[in-house]
Amino acid sequence: MNKYLALGALFIVFVFSWIVWPTAGVPILAYHQVSEEDDIYSVTASQFEDQMKYLQENGYHAISLEDLFKSYQGQGKLPEKPVVITFDDGYEDNYLTALPIMEKYSMRATVFVVPSLVGTTEYLSWQQVSALEERHTEIGSHTMSHIALNEISPEEQRHEIEDSKTVLQQHIGKPVVFFAYPYGQFTGTTEQILREAGYQGACSGVAGLNRSSTDVFALKRVNVPHPKYGLWEFRLRLFRAHLYSKLGL
Repeated sequence: MNKYLALGALFIVFVFSWIVWPTAGVPILAYHQVSEEDDIYSVTASQFEDQMKYLQENGYHAISLEDLFKSYQGQGKLPEKPVVITFDDGYEDNYLTALPIMEKYSMRATVFVVPSLVGTTEYLSWQQVSALEERHTEIGSHTMSHIALNEISPEEQRHEIEDSKTVLQQHIGKPVVFFAYPYGQFTGTTEQILREAGYQGACSGVAGLNRSSTDVFALKRVNVPHPKYGLWEFRLRLFRAHLYSKLGL
């Protein structure tokens, strides 16, 4: 009996060690708004600050998607515990609220902008988009009109993908080479159009961490909605992505 108890204890220790042992995958966090709005996609300023403080205190280093891709191409080395922080849609609070908090904790982000929404209520102005880029924020595309790409024709997809890239580049004066799928939806045709349009990669709605072997046009993300259980929920979401990576999901 003692033999079986010992084997069971050994198995538990092995499983626990396997779970907590760090993975090589890189988390890409997916945010939308940082505001006091009662919305599932909105994190309050205090919650966001707690999360950025947690990342800093636990040794995470925010990098850009460009940094991540350069490391995959052997053109640079990533810091310990790298993390990519992204925002979808291009809300004004990304500039007014989130950016100062990130700068306080030495973090940086990638903001995926929808050109047709720029200058409308609650969204970034073109001046703010440029200011974000000047303050070390990477700018990416989120289509021209925030439409689910898997629900429209290839011709319409090409318009959404190519035109948004062109407009954003005209305003910030730099290449736009990263993309985020609205609602996380895409098809094989979408990926091909992105390649032909000159994009290097795209963020999906698939959960998990990213390695050099990950499909660059189906990058995985850790969704960060309005938390119900405070910072513990944020930590749990990071752990779940880590576990998915361990299981090869």
